[in-house]
Amino acid sequence: MRVDQFDFELPAERVALHPAVPRDSARMLVIDPSKMSGGEPPSDHLVKDLLDFLRPGDILIANNTRVLPAELVGKRTRGDAVAKVTINLHKRDEPNLWRAFARPAKKLKIGEQVAFEVDGIDPLYAVCEEKGDAGEVLLRFELSGAVLDEAIKARGAMPLPPYISAKRAHDVQDDTDYQTVYAQHDGAVAAPTAGLHFTDELLDKIAAKGIEIDYVTLHVGAGTFLPVKVEDTADHKMHAEWGDLSAKTVARINACRSQGGRLFAVGTTSLRVLETAAFDGDLKPFCGETDIFITPGYKFNAVDVLMTNFHLPKSTLFMLVSAFSGIKIMQNAYKHAIDNDYRFYSFGDASLLFREQK
Repeated sequence: MRVDQFDFELPAERVALHPAVPRDSARMLVIDPSKMSGGEPPSDHLVKDLLDFLRPGDILIANNTRVLPAELVGKRTRGDAVAKVTINLHKRDEPNLWRAFARPAKKLKIGEQVAFEVDGIDPLYAVCEEKGDAGEVLLRFELSGAVLDEAIKARGAMPLPPYISAKRAHDVQDDTDYQTVYAQHDGAVAAPTAGLHFTDELLDKIAAKGIEIDYVTLHVGAGTFLPVKVEDTADHKMHAEWGDLSAKTVARINACRSQGGRLFAVGTTSLRVLETAAFDGDLKPFCGETDIFITPGYKFNAVDVLMTNFHLPKSTLFMLVSAFSGIKIMQNAYKHAIDNDYRFYSFGDASLLFREQK
């Protein structure tokens, strides 16, 4: 499909720079193709109204990845010359290897060491092993695994999306705002943003209504922000991310669905794990990397309802939601959202999408 089919005009002021407070007071646009195809508009709600759309016996699956403070500022020394280098980690290759974007990348050569220093603690060292396109580098750290994670946490800053960090400075509140309340497993360098709308109170109310809540893990990479530069979706190379769906969670999902319950996915990251695990038709445990790229025509095998934020024009995520609810339905829904001042992207409002029945 042509990428320009997924384009639309998005006023710059529609991109949210801060989240709603409290989290579940954000708006939520409910998009039901069975109603909209008959001429009804999408319906306007709040995230806290999610309870009205869940039934006892349904299961809610969210992504429990935890965002690492993956922006590091270091120094490269070459003889008497010292240069500042800002590093944004985006994908772990091995316990001590991270792919990252360097700014400015030209100040870093293969084989050179970078020292990440913070007052009061020892420097963290890494060596540039490779250089790629668009400022990408491969760094080999002196530390490894969980020890490296703790060292990064002690020295890094929360990696706000580029369309936010370009417009405002980092705020200490971002460290809380850009993390879900159920974050558990370190490894993401971008938040699973649909999950940012949940509060502990809302989760308690969902459970009290008889809805199961369980989790997958997908360590979101910075590739989620990469633009689609090709003209046809068939030529786009999707970034890979590491995900995990346990046998226990699969059993809970299958038990719910066998009794007529629906599977609600919180976020496109949760959906990507679930659909990867059900790619052959039956939902099975999964652990590994997924580069699943979902565009219109894809047959969904797992997810019935998707809660997600509003995505940018010509993005892989807008392609995904168009595959889920129908491209014409989503174009009309996004026009409604823009005309009615919904807030877009990571700190923006939510949408609740029901799957198009074919």
